[in-house]
Amino acid sequence: MADSLRALFGIDQPIILGPFGGLSSIELTAAVSDAGGLGSYGLYGYSPERIGEVAAALRGATSRPFALNLWLPTGDEVTPDDAGLGGAAAAVKPIFDELGMPLPPLPERFLPPFDDQLAAVLDAAPAVLSLVYGTPSGELMAAAHERGIRVTGTVTTVAEAVAMEAAGVDAIVASGAEAAGHRVSFLAEPEASLVGTFALVPQVVDAVRVPVIAAGGVADRRGVAAAFALGASGVLAGTAFLRTWQSDASEAHRAAIGAATDVTTVLTRAMSGRLARGIPNRAVREIESRGAIAPFPAQNWLTGQFRAEARRRGIGEFASLWAGQSAALAHLDDAAEVFAELAAGLPD
Repeated sequence: MADSLRALFGIDQPIILGPFGGLSSIELTAAVSDAGGLGSYGLYGYSPERIGEVAAALRGATSRPFALNLWLPTGDEVTPDDAGLGGAAAAVKPIFDELGMPLPPLPERFLPPFDDQLAAVLDAAPAVLSLVYGTPSGELMAAAHERGIRVTGTVTTVAEAVAMEAAGVDAIVASGAEAAGHRVSFLAEPEASLVGTFALVPQVVDAVRVPVIAAGGVADRRGVAAAFALGASGVLAGTAFLRTWQSDASEAHRAAIGAATDVTTVLTRAMSGRLARGIPNRAVREIESRGAIAPFPAQNWLTGQFRAEARRRGIGEFASLWAGQSAALAHLDDAAEVFAELAAGLPD
């Protein structure tokens, strides 16, 4: 099973770094690739020019394969013209006031056009293009394969896995409800798609023929061994790597992961307008208590204004502290050490 991913991606070990949207770093991506796995870099919100710069920086940092990650548009994203930010802006105004910041004016657009992002990734020609929030079109698959790019898609249910295989992807990431960050369901609401990794992976393996990568709750050798026992061909780890000094997480974020227990994380729409798993803080509690959350990506843009300032000042209570349910198992500080721990669980 593991050999299928090694050959598919040109890697030595079937261990994949989670693509952190907003928390990816060149150092961490390169470290995982150099260790023999597949380093990944999340490109959420990146302009085409910045995507080109990231790809060039990664090629300067590692000669090994890496993945670039994009969010597929779902069609329900709001624009600045129809965002209706009145209530949501009022809900976060006390946070802006505490930080001494004015509420920002609306931008021309919340996100760059997906087609422009895709064109930049295709030009960059990474070893792998990983996708979330839907299935790729036939045109996307053909364009990627023409350039020698492998494509992975992320699913949260068996039905999504079947649809993903029909779209022609090369491998499927089965993301259990334990996973950190956004729940990337696309056939039903994420609240109706909260299948745990232990239940999801074997059912997806039984339903499709392409390699399946287990994600959610994998933080040490035991999680890796369990994933392969369930039929996975590889694993994707996020929180364990997010704790390391090579990630772009703040010191406050790392400290929050280090202090987490099995019941610390919650699912919330407070920070982005989409359901995501993280460690609750003042921002999450205050936004939820006021009951006004804008749709995605308006909410993500709105909170992003104070999150950037809070990060600059080292204030974790106003940041997005993404983490999975295995956060208490993430106790190593260096990416090489995390990789070695995960690799110890691989089958012989």
